[in-house]
Amino acid sequence: MDTELKSLSHVQATLTDMALRFGPKLLAALIIFGLGLLVARWVARTSERALHRFALEPPVRLLLVRLARVLVLAIFAMMALQNLGVELLPLIAGISVAGAGLALATQGVLSNVVAGLTIIFTKPYRVGEFISIIGVEGTVETISLFSTVLAHADKSRVVVPNRKIVGEILHNYGRIRQAEVTVRVSYSADLTLALTTIGALVRANKRVLADPAPQVSVCRLDESVVLVAARPWVGINDYGAIESELSVTILEALRGQGIALPSPQLQVQLVGTP
Repeated sequence: MDTELKSLSHVQATLTDMALRFGPKLLAALIIFGLGLLVARWVARTSERALHRFALEPPVRLLLVRLARVLVLAIFAMMALQNLGVELLPLIAGISVAGAGLALATQGVLSNVVAGLTIIFTKPYRVGEFISIIGVEGTVETISLFSTVLAHADKSRVVVPNRKIVGEILHNYGRIRQAEVTVRVSYSADLTLALTTIGALVRANKRVLADPAPQVSVCRLDESVVLVAARPWVGINDYGAIESELSVTILEALRGQGIALPSPQLQVQLVGTP
């Protein structure tokens, strides 16, 4: 019984000694780190307000704000560890070794991050622009460090890893696209009247942009018809509807003007028959 009491008293004395020795340091370290959290939050808010004055993309602003927050937290964490008496040099060496192993294990993630940084700073496309790459296309909805999200015409979303984008051929349409409607006109028709009628209809459409001006011209002389092409510029959201609208209005207007719109024909001549 005496032995157990002595052991309990020894443990109690040891805990008391450790609490007296390390308690104030631990409390000071917690206070320093808590203060670091408050300062990091304040620095993040201040830097975000300051960055709004510059013409930066939202992903760039978000990245800079996060970097500022992490940097402040790292400084206060080092101060807290130093207050506890932790040797920082061996700790940094251990973190470096662990970081190298983690980098090898997450090569795909890191390549996405590097590609994301490349996209953010080189700006091959921006949010709201229509792009086509590696067989997919859509309006850029978000750009993050890991992926780019495209809004597809069928209301779906396409998530493209950033490493699949950097180094590939990218077609950036911007915020407008050029549609094309082809009309078959007979050689016997009044071509000037047909071009004038089609041009007026294209310019009158509410979806068609005035600048750049729409193009209406003869694109090819076929074997039996003249092909007239109308190429108006429209916003990205109007691209899917403009071709159908113009096709209907042009067909009705040319019929009303009496301009012949020949249907496809094939003439077969048999040789050597009576």
